[in-house]
Amino acid sequence: MSWTRLGLIAGGGDLPVHVAEAARQERRLACVVTLDGFGDPAAYANAESVALGQLGKIFASLRRANCDAVCFAGIVPRPDFSKLKLDMKAMAVLPRVIAAAARGDDQLLRTVVALFEAEGLAVIGADEIAQSLVLRPGVLTRLHPDEAGLKDAQKALHIAGVIGAEDIGQGAVVCDGLVLAVEAQEGTDNMLLRVAGLPEAIRGTRERRRGVLAKRPKPGQERRIDLPVIGVSTIEGVAAAGLAGIIAPAGGALVLGRDAVAASADAHGVFVIGADDDG
Repeated sequence: MSWTRLGLIAGGGDLPVHVAEAARQERRLACVVTLDGFGDPAAYANAESVALGQLGKIFASLRRANCDAVCFAGIVPRPDFSKLKLDMKAMAVLPRVIAAAARGDDQLLRTVVALFEAEGLAVIGADEIAQSLVLRPGVLTRLHPDEAGLKDAQKALHIAGVIGAEDIGQGAVVCDGLVLAVEAQEGTDNMLLRVAGLPEAIRGTRERRRGVLAKRPKPGQERRIDLPVIGVSTIEGVAAAGLAGIIAPAGGALVLGRDAVAASADAHGVFVIGADDDG
């Protein structure tokens, strides 16, 4: 479906800022709606801030800007639905949303996509708008993995796929063949904090890095929302946990500032790989 005017629904983190800039450069950014408590309206020109439960107000903002497409970008943790202040539009769809949420995150995201498509909006992935962020095949960094690192990377990518198939999370950490952590609702940064607290006997250290973080989309997930993201904070978390590197499928993750991420990884002695085969 062709589209010309994009409305960006912005959560937390740096991703929506990158998406907004890419859409603005193409002169297709019509409006930005930041979600209260997550997105920062000060990061954008003329952004409107709307509470998460004000679905009718979000649709009205998109209509006023004559949007024919919408992109969701940024961090929005699963809410406590009982505490949301809902408008009439949100109240009408709440039973459907709660039922989807009970079936897992991917079903919840698919339901959100369907609600916006029902309003006549094309839902566009952040990777389509900000194509320069998409992880490319090969090694992003000066440092390349050794044989042990490659084995850990392959196993971590496999484990991430296993948990993703059950709609649990998108990340896993493996060191010397041992699974140290899998990501659930806490997110990548908090998972890496857990790894950093494990005994040094089973993980790497700053002086002797071992182990790999894998991030990947869940098999069969709705890829227009919630692609894995690698940023400088990811590099810092990996470095603090004593890990040797990061792997993600090429085309299946977004890198928030390729040069900045590569520079941070090089400074910490960490590798980053875009895998040709995501299996």
